[in-house]
This record gives sequence, structure tokens and C-alpha cells, in this order.
Amino acid sequence: MDDKVGSSLPKDILNWLFAYSKSTSLADALQALVNISRTADGRADLASKNVLALILDLIQGHLEYLNSELLVSSLKLLRNLCAGEVVNQDTFIEKNGVGIILTVLRSAMHTPSLDCGAVRMALQALANVSLAGERHQQTIWVQFFPNEYLTLARIRSQDTVDPLCMILYTCQDGNPVRLAELCGDHGLSLVTEIARTASIVGFREEWFKLLLSVICLEEAHLPTLFAKLAIAPAIDSKDVQMDCDEFSPEQAFLQRIVSEILNERMDDVTVSTEFALYILGLFRKASGFVDFSERGKFGLPTGSSPIDVLGYSLTMLRDICAQDGARGPTENAQDATGSLLSSGLLDSLLNLLRELEPPTIIRKTTDHGQCQGNADSKQLKHCPYKGFRRDIVAVIGNCLYWRKSVQDEVRCKDGVFLLMQQCVADEDNPFLREWGIWTVRNLFEGNTKNQQSVAELELRGTVNTPEIVELGLRVELDHKTRRPKLVNSA
Repeated sequence: MDDKVGSSLPKDILNWLFAYSKSTSLADALQALVNISRTADGRADLASKNVLALILDLIQGHLEYLNSELLVSSLKLLRNLCAGEVVNQDTFIEKNGVGIILTVLRSAMHTPSLDCGAVRMALQALANVSLAGERHQQTIWVQFFPNEYLTLARIRSQDTVDPLCMILYTCQDGNPVRLAELCGDHGLSLVTEIARTASIVGFREEWFKLLLSVICLEEAHLPTLFAKLAIAPAIDSKDVQMDCDEFSPEQAFLQRIVSEILNERMDDVTVSTEFALYILGLFRKASGFVDFSERGKFGLPTGSSPIDVLGYSLTMLRDICAQDGARGPTENAQDATGSLLSSGLLDSLLNLLRELEPPTIIRKTTDHGQCQGNADSKQLKHCPYKGFRRDIVAVIGNCLYWRKSVQDEVRCKDGVFLLMQQCVADEDNPFLREWGIWTVRNLFEGNTKNQQSVAELELRGTVNTPEIVELGLRVELDHKTRRPKLVNSA
């Protein structure tokens, strides 16, 4: 052992550690105890010998004499000891372990060369203690919220993101008071900094998503976070940045993660009408920023903030409409999908679909004029990312599900043939054919007028095109009813 360290540390602590670990140096003793603490039986045995209190005393009174290696080992031992062992978790609180860890973190953050490993171990120890219950969570919360958490969130290291999110999520879970604080001005500024850090360095575990799920979906604070992550701060952080002419990479990152969360939690998270309309507003705003003159070479994420915000807003609209459709055949104008439709979602999507160049197979076999009506082929838009057309079709398909009014609206807006054209394979839009077939199925389901419109198109020769054959369907007359019906061509 280093002479300075050995002469500065209390002999009673050292002698016990050496004896129990059968080691002759502090480094070896700590490593041996870390190994023992990896099992539940080992943690219980160390708890009976009050090892956690000894380590806290070692750190509290002699922090300046512990080099980086010894400090990290001490913190790792504390972390392991508090992993599900109630005796150690209680001792940690009783012996002011939270205050001692706070001192360690403050010291680490004021060191010129920040040891992120030590910070990670310290936060993981707190995270394990927070799992023990209300008393433990409150003790941590009052000493760290909001300023200490905010300082930690501004450390641009992946080592801090996961344990910090674990602590915040655990402490607010089931506690309306702490949740309200987390959703207040200070708390949302904290979560914003965490999101900013995660957008730069990434994250490994699910705690970040769990935290955002609460803040952005269950509590519907996505608009505030999105505004706080803007390039230029918003005057009113609750509003979309209507005066900003671009999106930041952090905003695109947030939109991507929230889109993933919504897709993963469709069965247990129901978004509000306000949330859905906010996403529609972002989609329209992003549509005005995106340059549709060039065909995208990549799928999401593309690295272009406006395109990514556009695409992830579209996938969120798809999933919102899928949630409402999954609830059954009752058409509800008051649900999120109904509100989106009332706000012109279908019009926006059909118009955008008309303005896009046709799918690849149709471009190769049919001239633009036939496929797009009177549109000028020189002014046709390109898909800004691979899958853009597919995502538009998917939203429309989900809107059509169990909604006769939407079926009729598509027909009245001359959208039947337009949607049938989407039932093709397209190299720029993976799974377009599958989504197209789903959409057309929903368009015709139980709607004889829509089926009749297809029969009339076929009689005029309009639907005798290779792309319609790809649908795997054909229109024929029912000899009994003399009405057209849609059947499999197989």
C-alpha cells in the first residue's frame, strides 16, 4: 500500500478489511470484498459484519487520501452491497450515505479531469438504494433535486445518463408530489438536459425511455421539452417554435425516442387529443422545412433534423390512429383520430400523396400524366427518406379502419385509385405493398359505393394496369345482386 495512504487511514478499519479479505493492501481488500458482494449470500454476510458502515466511514473521513482506483472500488462495493439487501440499504440511509455520496460527486465534478467511472458508480449506489422504498427515495430527492441532479445531467457522458434516469424514475414512480416537481419548471429543465446529453452520447438501458414515457406521453409534456431543445429558446416554451426556421438535432432525437416509446407501448399508453394535434402541427411544420426536390437515399434517422422530425411525426400519427382503431368498430369523432381527421389530416395526406412522384414500378410502366391526373411531372415531389410514402399510406390505412365516414371521404376526394396505386413493391419504400393492401382492404370493407367506383374504373379500362394486378385482387360482378365485388385473383 502507498505509505501516505496507509499512514492516513484508520488502522481499525484497515485491519478489519485486511483480516476479512485475507489481503495485505487496501486495493486487494476492496477487490476481494467486491467479489464477495456479487452474490446475495455474500451481501448478506457482509451486512452482518457491518461492512457498509466501515466503507462509508472510510470515504467520509479520508476521501482526499483515496486515489481514483481506491475510490471507484469503494463505490463499486457500496453499489453491490445495496443491490437488493435491505439491511445495507437501511444502513446506507442511517449512516448518511446520501450525504457522503453527494460529497463524493461534488468533489469529482470539481476535479479538472472528471472521473466519469466514479460518478457512475456513485449514482448506481444511489439508484440501488432508491429501490428500497419511500424513505430512501425521499432522502435522496431532498438532497439532490433540482440543482445537484441538474449539474449531473450536464455531464456529457453516457455513464451518467442511465443511473440518473433510474433514480429519477424510481423516485417519482407512485409519488404524485415528486412527479409534480419533476413536471414543473425545474424538473422539465432537468429532463431537457438529460435528453440533450443522451442525444450527444447515447444511452444503454431503458431507464431513459421509461422516464420520457412518463414525462412526454403520460403527462403530455412533449411540447415543453421539444421547445426547450430548440436552437433558439422559445418565448413561450409550451408552444411549437413557429418563429424558428429549422429544427435542432436534439429535437429530432427527442422525436425519434418518443416515437419508439409510443410504438413499444401502444397497448398501455393512450395519448390525449392535445398530444395528437401537437404531433400533427409538427408534421405540417416540418413539411414546410423539408426540401422535396431530392429523393432520399436513407431510411430514418437520416441525419437531417427537418426530415427526421417529419418522418417520426408521421410514424407517431400512424401509431396514434392504430391505437384508436384497435378499440373496436365504433366510430368516435371525439377520440384522437377523430380530432386529427377534423383538423384535416386526411386532406393533408392525400394531397401530399398526389404531389409525390409515383412508386418506382409505376414510373417505369406508366407516364406521369396518367398516374397523377393533371399534375406536372416536373413539379412532382420526391420521398425525402426511404419509407416516406409507406408511412403516409400507413396513416391513411389506420384512419380508414372501422371508419365509414373516412371511406366515403376518400371516394369523394377521388382518392380510391390513388390508394390502389400504392399496392405495389417499391425499392424506395419497404413494405409499401403490404401497407397498401391493408389500406385498400379498409377502404373497401363493407362499402359498396367504394367497390362500385372500382368497378367503374375497370370498365373504363383505368384499372387494367400492372400495379393493380400486384394488389392480388380483381373486381367482378355478383350475378345475383348485379353489384361489383372485390375478390382474390388467386
